Amino acid sequence: MPAPPVSRKEAVMKILIAATPLTGHVNPLLAIGRAAAARGDEVLVLTDAAFRPRVEAAGLRFTAYPDDHAAEYRETALPAGPERYRREFERRFIDPMPVQAATLRRLIAEEGPDVIVAGSMFLGVLPLLLDTAPRPPIVTVNVSFLFLERPDHAPVGLGLPPARDQAERVRYAALKAGMDAAFANPVRAYADGKLAALGLPPLPASLPHSIVVLPDLFLQPTVPGFEYDYGALPPGLRFIGLLQPPAPPAPLPDWWPELEAANAAGKPVVLVTQGTLANDDFGELVEPTLAALADRDDLLVLATTGGRPVSALQAIPANTRVSCFLPFRELLPRVSVLVTNGGYGSVSQALASGVPIVSAGLTEDKAEVNARIGWSGVGLNLATNTPSVEALGAAVTRVLDEPAFRRRAEAMRAAFEARDAMTGILTALDDRANAGPVRGAGPGMAVPSARSA
Repeated sequence: MPAPPVSRKEAVMKILIAATPLTGHVNPLLAIGRAAAARGDEVLVLTDAAFRPRVEAAGLRFTAYPDDHAAEYRETALPAGPERYRREFERRFIDPMPVQAATLRRLIAEEGPDVIVAGSMFLGVLPLLLDTAPRPPIVTVNVSFLFLERPDHAPVGLGLPPARDQAERVRYAALKAGMDAAFANPVRAYADGKLAALGLPPLPASLPHSIVVLPDLFLQPTVPGFEYDYGALPPGLRFIGLLQPPAPPAPLPDWWPELEAANAAGKPVVLVTQGTLANDDFGELVEPTLAALADRDDLLVLATTGGRPVSALQAIPANTRVSCFLPFRELLPRVSVLVTNGGYGSVSQALASGVPIVSAGLTEDKAEVNARIGWSGVGLNLATNTPSVEALGAAVTRVLDEPAFRRRAEAMRAAFEARDAMTGILTALDDRANAGPVRGAGPGMAVPSARSA
């Protein structure tokens, strides 16, 4: 009589992690890799060679594909708008898709992974998902807001809250038609061209919607309260709570005792960041925030330059302390208000710590992230890339003075605490790996929309 099969929890699982080479995309996946390796799984991380030191510092195996600086590309010759966003999106995420897919196929043949874990913008998984050839299960981990098509017809990307009535739905539909013509349809056609060159069928829906519904599982690192009501959701989608990135190896800054003293004295602490991508011009948010609060002796103001030198700031007021990087896991529970351009990871970490937010940013995915901040009541969305000093000062004052923002942020914190993201992720990987190899959906597949799934 043959021996019973060994459960995946008792066997070593081979995991291939595929990450877009951006800090906010790599860090969450490294956290998954470290947790899987800690329980004995074999983990191999695929990303650009620039991230080799970070991957190996996490104790994980590394292999590279040539990204050629695509992920960090910015179209500075164009103003903010659909044409700029389209060019950036195509260059950053679609152009690398063929080489990513070819590398994945080679690693599947050489390494035999039980499951592939990919960041949501690592589009090299799409050719595997659309092919009919057998492949390992693919689990996608989102690094941004949930970008399903919306039942109120709002276009993805403009940062519009849910429609309140039929007239607004009609207006949203008209805006969507314009956005589809300027962005969504050209991006989909561009991706379909890359797929056709690989001998594969076109996407079954818009590119953002396809990214969500095609994988075997799609893990959304937030709580339902920070997302709109899409109606019935695709069956493979799971909300997992906060996916905490690894703590940076840097020591606490030398001004940390001042922070502790401010907390002990009940002095409010304001933190401002432009993240690690859209931070080439601190005049957009960090500097005007410091200027807005410079005369507030009742506040301690903290700023991070996201890896750029502190000297890149034009002026540092007397009430401000700055570091290139800050340990958000230790810092955020000590913060009264976060001022941010809307990086999804920073916003999620703040909400998981119950910190209300002032946001200002429209590039990348920030308009949508910031719209959810205003809609959910956890803070104020200034809905601009370049808020004025006066607007920032008034917004910070209002969020500090009105308890409703803190109450909503605390409610969000409780919702995050109710979900153990890492346990949920590892369980999902076990479930999918135990199911064995699968086949891509292939041509003619039916993909449910957010309204009909």
